[in-house]
Amino acid sequence: MTQVESRLTSPESVGMSANRLERIAPALQEYVDERGYPGFTTLVSRRGRLVHEGRIGWQDREAEVPLAEDTIYRLYSMTKPIICTALMTLFEEGRFQLVDPVAKWIPAFGATKIAGPGGTLEDQSPLRPMQIRDVMSHTSGLTYDFLEDFPVAEQYRARQLMHDPTRTLEQLVDELATIPLAFAPGTMWHYSLGTDVTARLIEVISGQQLGDFLQERLFGPLGMTDTAFGVPESERGRISAMYGLPDIIAQDMTFSTLAAAFAAGDVGRRDVEATYPSDAADVFQRGGLGLFGTGSDYLRFANMLLTGKAEDGTRVLGRKTLELMHTNHLAPALRPYVLAGVPAPGYGFGLGSRVAMDIGQSALAGSPGEFGWAGAAKTYYWVDPVEEIVGVILTQHMVGFDLPEADFRAVVYQSIED
Repeated sequence: MTQVESRLTSPESVGMSANRLERIAPALQEYVDERGYPGFTTLVSRRGRLVHEGRIGWQDREAEVPLAEDTIYRLYSMTKPIICTALMTLFEEGRFQLVDPVAKWIPAFGATKIAGPGGTLEDQSPLRPMQIRDVMSHTSGLTYDFLEDFPVAEQYRARQLMHDPTRTLEQLVDELATIPLAFAPGTMWHYSLGTDVTARLIEVISGQQLGDFLQERLFGPLGMTDTAFGVPESERGRISAMYGLPDIIAQDMTFSTLAAAFAAGDVGRRDVEATYPSDAADVFQRGGLGLFGTGSDYLRFANMLLTGKAEDGTRVLGRKTLELMHTNHLAPALRPYVLAGVPAPGYGFGLGSRVAMDIGQSALAGSPGEFGWAGAAKTYYWVDPVEEIVGVILTQHMVGFDLPEADFRAVVYQSIED
């Protein structure tokens, strides 16, 4: 019996059906057999009890290495909720307020202009500059290299903001502050490098390097022994190979290029070590991506977001802080948020995570108040405070347009019996 298997409890003891949970593997097998996905690690807990842990497929398809309990995944944007949670531990100490101007802590953003029509530049409003809550909820005016809906993204690509892992976090954010904002802070939702600014705020406010802070505040207390920026040389054989579409953070990559690759069936094995290195932990520390981790580690983190506590009962975040993070922060005019042209009906956005507001509009099984996020390589998690359910599904398929996570959710929810 493995370490994770030893923690499994009877689903029936927490109001779920073991027989119905067995539908998870068949629901996902098609993605491995026919759609180019290497495999999946899936975990489900209810009321803090692990009721499902499963694996299908390969860690390395060509070498015929099956997924293991301790397979390590590149988390990409599932780094973001960890970063926002870490910053909120400083909020609980009264070290900052969400409405503080970012420039209070990173002065260069006080001079950042807003791109106007015809190449004009405008000043930020002194009454509504970029605030800390903006960089956590993607309303800051920042964007991403691969998104093409604002002209300033051309400057992001030219300066290789996402593509260059040799920059420190400080150097990245200093460079970012010299590029005009795409829009006035607080006026729209737009996916962005805002969480990298959030990560830099952690360093400035705490006086610690990001990786050290995460280890002290989250990874150590939660027992997340395999989560970090980078992987020790002795453990790199546990990293899952990457498959799918071209690398989203390759030089000059855009979302339209990825869509064209999808239409052409350009799906295969990808080497992403150059853009997401496993051997540069001291330098490649980011907020929007960069972490490596296992399924069991991420489940520990997500369960803490449900209870505020580690498995041993240690309080990590207060209940009211968690409620503040996972309530909708977007004004009605900013909803539904739209990512790469795709709207998310029924959802608002909190501090680092989507937040379900209207289950009918979302067209997904769930509950109002459910929250979570995903990563570029089709990693995904959610927390449902109403049903006290946490689900984690991990794979390594770059920018898949399929929805295995939705199938997984549907099977988990149909397993509830109470």
